[in-house]
Amino acid sequence: MMLQASQSSSEAARRFIAFVNASPTPFHAVQNASIRLEASGFKKIREADDWEKTLQPRGKYYFTRNQSSLVAFTIPTNWKPGAGLSIVATHIDSPNLRVRPISKREKVGYLQVGVETYGGGIWHSWLDRDLSLAGRVVVTQQDGTFQSKLIKVDRPLLRIPTLAIHLDRNVNDNLKFNQETEFVPILGLVAETLNKTSKDNKVSNATAASIQANHHPALLSVIADELSVSPQEIHDFELHLYDTQPSVLGGINNEFMFSPRMDNQVSSFCAVDAISTYASSSNFNLEGNVNCIALFNHEEIGSVSTSGAESSLIPSLLQRLSPTPALHSQSIARSFLVSADMGHAVHPNFTSKHEDNHQPTMNGGIVIKTNAKQKYASDAIGSFIAKKLVERKGGKVQEYEVRNDMACGSTVGPMLSKLGLRTVDVGNAMLSMHSIRETAGSHDVQNAIDLFTSLFEGFAELDKTLTVD
Repeated sequence: MMLQASQSSSEAARRFIAFVNASPTPFHAVQNASIRLEASGFKKIREADDWEKTLQPRGKYYFTRNQSSLVAFTIPTNWKPGAGLSIVATHIDSPNLRVRPISKREKVGYLQVGVETYGGGIWHSWLDRDLSLAGRVVVTQQDGTFQSKLIKVDRPLLRIPTLAIHLDRNVNDNLKFNQETEFVPILGLVAETLNKTSKDNKVSNATAASIQANHHPALLSVIADELSVSPQEIHDFELHLYDTQPSVLGGINNEFMFSPRMDNQVSSFCAVDAISTYASSSNFNLEGNVNCIALFNHEEIGSVSTSGAESSLIPSLLQRLSPTPALHSQSIARSFLVSADMGHAVHPNFTSKHEDNHQPTMNGGIVIKTNAKQKYASDAIGSFIAKKLVERKGGKVQEYEVRNDMACGSTVGPMLSKLGLRTVDVGNAMLSMHSIRETAGSHDVQNAIDLFTSLFEGFAELDKTLTVD
């Protein structure tokens, strides 16, 4: 039995690694999640559609917003408006560097690309890495229409070099750098590009929708070649820098994963994997709640956007499934939300950063996150439900609460709980959160999948046995 569990954990970790390697941006994560859902029979619907003519019992549906957030849900056989929702909520953005609207920079013979920091990254971890570009680009189609296309350049293009120790003798005592002036990536050498600039890249008769003057022609040429368009057919883009080093299993027994973006693509992948597998199984619910996953953007900067957790995504879904005030209130009262975001494992070199009795470990099971100031939304009811769901799969739980002399982070849980949804905050334990290379437990991928599957399978029945109000 232990061998089977180990093999299952390893397989789940490898599936995650394939997902994160293919998902350098939220746009790619949403695309790859959509592919997995459709392979499991989910049908794409649009917010502009009339769902009353679309939704059917035992139906499986998903929709996206702005290519950067996704909601998927299943309808049980006996579904009626007013039914509850069993929701796993995650976020798919991570701290990174993003190309500025005007990125063209040159200095002492170097081509440089202006970037803006996004989120609270450990920025020194981005130094001396082999970086490339990924994101979405608005291009002209052959028929004259416009389309937003995804791009992922699979070779190193950029680097942010550190200063040699001979020029900064105190660097090992006090590493500091200005994020505006000393954190600018280099793209190449000016001399190398002088004779390679295509005539097509020369700016003439520029219009308001032209970005040719804002970026190096060499950069636009790379983008154009990747998309098989001319530079003039590129009208705008959102490009993120990413580390080209692939994610891998590591540790003496492959007990670790070394990877970027595990906060929070681990939780997002596990949510997609759980609902896709469950909806394709013989256990697919004939009764009970609508099962749902929500992958949000912009959590790392506060969630305030059209695709963030503070948007109308979940309120709109609740309203459309239960359109009258009475049914809407009944649905919320019958619902439960698992806010899934990565948590902090105890660090062997910095054990004092954890409260003595709250020291989660990697591969130690699901972490329930609690904060009396409600930075996490967990309470006794939510924690009890999460523990019973983990128990159904034979798993373990760990507890995390921050020290009194340290600030506490937050998740999408508290803001979604304001809707009236019962909520618990959970996560997998990890090290080096917000570094360009993070460390997490490979067995915990399956632990999260098991919890989410247990939510979809068993929450409605469990809820019938619980009296609170």
